[in-house]
Amino acid sequence: MKLQSDTVVERLHNLHPSLIDLSLNRILQLLKKIGDPQNSLPCPIHIAGTNGKGSCLAFLQAICEAANLTVHRYTSPHLVRFSERITVAGRTLPDTQIVELLEECEEANRGQEITFFEITTAAAFLAFSRTKADVTLVETGLGGRFDATNVIEKPSLTAITPVAMDHMRFLGNTLDAIAFEKAGILKSQVPAIISKQINTAQTVINKRAKEIDAPLILQGREWDVRSETNGICVIDKNKEINLPLPALPGLHQHNNAAQAVITALQIPNVDISETALAAGLKSTVWPARMQLITSGHIISKLPRFWKVWVDGGHNAAAAEVISDFCKHWKEQNTIIIFSSTNTRDPTAFLKNLSYAPSKIICIKIPDEASSLSADDCSQAAKKQGFKSETAESIMHALQIATSLANSGNILICGSLYLAGAFLKQNGTPP
Repeated sequence: MKLQSDTVVERLHNLHPSLIDLSLNRILQLLKKIGDPQNSLPCPIHIAGTNGKGSCLAFLQAICEAANLTVHRYTSPHLVRFSERITVAGRTLPDTQIVELLEECEEANRGQEITFFEITTAAAFLAFSRTKADVTLVETGLGGRFDATNVIEKPSLTAITPVAMDHMRFLGNTLDAIAFEKAGILKSQVPAIISKQINTAQTVINKRAKEIDAPLILQGREWDVRSETNGICVIDKNKEINLPLPALPGLHQHNNAAQAVITALQIPNVDISETALAAGLKSTVWPARMQLITSGHIISKLPRFWKVWVDGGHNAAAAEVISDFCKHWKEQNTIIIFSSTNTRDPTAFLKNLSYAPSKIICIKIPDEASSLSADDCSQAAKKQGFKSETAESIMHALQIATSLANSGNILICGSLYLAGAFLKQNGTPP
């Protein structure tokens, strides 16, 4: 059933295409018209990075809530419903309230040029400013320096997860250029928790921090993490904190979880116990990150001995993480269902798949105008030496996959939009 907010979101998308503005002038003008809500956010924590920023935020939210803190959260994009983006004091807003917020911001903007992300960011900040909470978690949408979320003049903390090549059309074609954009969220005298970076990116972050006097809390210097058989050990300066395995699977999530732990321990005027840290890591939910799907409309139609996984990773660094996760499947059949948008080169993802699946089945992302064709994706896969064919839909691809063997693993990946399309068709709540 189509919600009223879906109609408003669709209209805003059409009225306000993604016309990137290399300044913050447009959103600052709109925010001023609605009372500068960005200046009234409780304990804002701003998170940027190429990979892992959403997972880090999800771990941090779960830790805060386990410590009985009330949390506002702003993330993007959404998988199934726009309402996933804005969580106010720990709850999803009713559809009517989302519509009211979006229309209030649109009316205040008075037809001035603005992007969809800018107007929805304003709506989120407006909602947050009207409801009490202890912490506000904000994820950048694209980059950092000119990201619409970077209007918070004095966040309580910032954090940067690993920086890698992505969104080159907007952020630059070199790692140092991209790192410079991410480092734009750093603020003077605001502690920044930084995960381990490639040397080039770390050099850029260090330079920016020195220029503006932003204290860095660096992985490998002030903190680190060690993976163990039954958990992780987070090293906070000279103290070791033994915690359970994070709920999100994959070794890469150990690093995201540890960064969230260190960030949580830096929240001013809050004492978070090790019990809350452990409970948060065990209870974290973040869909489409190596998510095993065990039920739903589509799953119920598949042979029982197949496992279906969904991951929204879409760049070269994500392909490396996926390959590392899939290594323990080497004795099993593995089929990848793949697609990509036309804003990305699928080769960048596919050539970093060091784990070779039995076959890659390529499709067009359902209801996504920016999707590459199944043929284009399949040709890219074949050029990388993979066995590949095309399918007409997600269900058709799954039927092909399950006809190839009696059991195995099916991984749907290559685009967060593809992951969202599958979750929507399967009826899996995000």
